[in-house]
Amino acid sequence: MKVRVLGCSGGIGGDRHSTSLLVDDDILIDAGSGVTRLSLEAMARISHLFVTHAHLDHILALPTMLDSVGVGRAAPLQIHALPGVIEILKAHIFNWQIWPDFARVPTPERPFMVYVPLEIGQPVSLGAREITAIPASHGRPAVGYRLRGERGSLIFSGDTTSHSDLFEIANATSDLRHFIVEASFDNDHQDIAAVSDHYCPATLLPDLARLKPGVPVWITHLKPGGESAIMAELADPSLPCGIPRALMPDQQFEL
Repeated sequence: MKVRVLGCSGGIGGDRHSTSLLVDDDILIDAGSGVTRLSLEAMARISHLFVTHAHLDHILALPTMLDSVGVGRAAPLQIHALPGVIEILKAHIFNWQIWPDFARVPTPERPFMVYVPLEIGQPVSLGAREITAIPASHGRPAVGYRLRGERGSLIFSGDTTSHSDLFEIANATSDLRHFIVEASFDNDHQDIAAVSDHYCPATLLPDLARLKPGVPVWITHLKPGGESAIMAELADPSLPCGIPRALMPDQQFEL
């Protein structure tokens, strides 16, 4: 399993793109603006999309991607998401007012996309690859994901604030090779982080101190302009995991 970072910023501007991970050439984890970096041919190869939650920066490219490559697809795009997220997509995006309902276009029998409800903790197996939704704490229906390949696992927190499940699952994952966790704001903006259910260094560092040693930590979803301050505040050499590093576009992981 190969994982490529298409977008990992908490916003846009310059070379920043919002969250999306490409798994091999046929799976997306979220569909932020990072998807727009793919060619039409690459977008057409996507068969599965695993959505963490329905905030716009994580689904931004989905409607236009389907509009661009829906015609000619051999099979509909499978959208894996919590039932609550699926209901939000139906009601507020694919509702004929914001965007056509591609679950019924061109016909209900041969749509561009189908919804596949997820259950937290229930693995989805796609060949030798396993993707499992894990809990997130983001004030609305939301998950992170554990990706498992033949060589090991990667945990992606999704958008979240502090919650014990994330680190209990990480510490219980014996083959964990990489841990990607968000930190959206610096400590000067901890009030915004709190009201929007995001991590900042003041809340993330105590949780990282609980993570088992030997697992590299990668920080994602840094808000534009705050990247340097966030990473400086996370540079604690006493952490068992070592000093976290910023996730970068086009970074790749093999699992």
